[in-house]
Amino acid sequence: MYERLTAIRRALAEAPTWAIADRLAEQVAKEYDVLDVELLLVDYRLGALVPLRGGEPHTHPGSPGWRSFDHQSELAADDALFLPVTARGDRLGVLRVAPAVVDRADVAELAEVAEMLAHELSAAWAKTDRYAAGARVRRLTLAAEMQWELLPGRSCVRPAFSLAGQLEPAYAVRGDGFDWSDDAGRLAVAVVNGMGEGVAAAMLTTLAISALRNARRAGLPLADQAALADQAVYAHHGGAAHVEALLLELDLRTGEVTIVDAGSPRLMLLRDGEVGEQRLEAQLPLGMFEDTIYQPQRMALRTGDRLLVLSDGVFDAASTSSRYGESALDRFVRRTRSLAPLEAVRSLLGDLRAFVGGELVDDAVVVCLDWAGPRG
Repeated sequence: MYERLTAIRRALAEAPTWAIADRLAEQVAKEYDVLDVELLLVDYRLGALVPLRGGEPHTHPGSPGWRSFDHQSELAADDALFLPVTARGDRLGVLRVAPAVVDRADVAELAEVAEMLAHELSAAWAKTDRYAAGARVRRLTLAAEMQWELLPGRSCVRPAFSLAGQLEPAYAVRGDGFDWSDDAGRLAVAVVNGMGEGVAAAMLTTLAISALRNARRAGLPLADQAALADQAVYAHHGGAAHVEALLLELDLRTGEVTIVDAGSPRLMLLRDGEVGEQRLEAQLPLGMFEDTIYQPQRMALRTGDRLLVLSDGVFDAASTSSRYGESALDRFVRRTRSLAPLEAVRSLLGDLRAFVGGELVDDAVVVCLDWAGPRG
């Protein structure tokens, strides 16, 4: 066992960043006597598993690759073994090994190999274009390219929480974005919406998120982070442009959440089967005035709570006859409680696209956070 894993780990360590998946495939084929090893990357919309070496994307929800991805488990089907490629809860895709390996010890080893691959891909993603280009089924707009480059990931799973977020329209998103940081004893989350269209909106969101990160990394409290970002946006635009934002900071030891509401993103709480919007003190969006002072608010989470942060593109999405609105959202949030955050987010945005009958006109962001209880 250890010799095979060591050989694979060495092959990964010695591979050029663009060839990590290829070297792993060669080594796995050699060590486990299989014929084909293929990496399927999940696309930007979470709607296709795209073979890195080319070929037809897997788009059918019930296919073996998707079942492995959704359930995050090994699955043998169609004379192949499918294994989730996931690092710290961030789901990157699925590894397909054919013919199917049936020995239980070998399957357990290959599951570890798939996780190894996920960590290597996470480290290599920004150093080569191969994986980012390989994970798309069509070209991104320039604004969308900028927004996706800002993201810390799409999902994260730790002992105290599970977290996921998604942007829509995935290939043409403009001003909506999100950020998070998992630190010792603290989780920071921001959902932002830069006003305007296209690249101008993306640049505004980039400025706001960069300013928030700068302030957070300097150790400033949440209200001061908002104030610094407010000043940064105002300094560049003089009040002519603004960014709506909702900032959260979760104390992982107590479950207390500190909140600054600086605009339209809404906060919903699912607790004991009941859904309710958290009514917050609305404060000015970032960048409207030169020296806005922000006041933090607080709420306490209970074990089992689910928080959702939604941009106005979710609430205001319209079909030819009606708006999606709060009642439809409440029903859907309750119905998807059993799903993991990433699946819940994907399902909600899929339901939203079905409601409007195609692509969303306005940007929409959904971030979902499950609280598992305090951790030291």
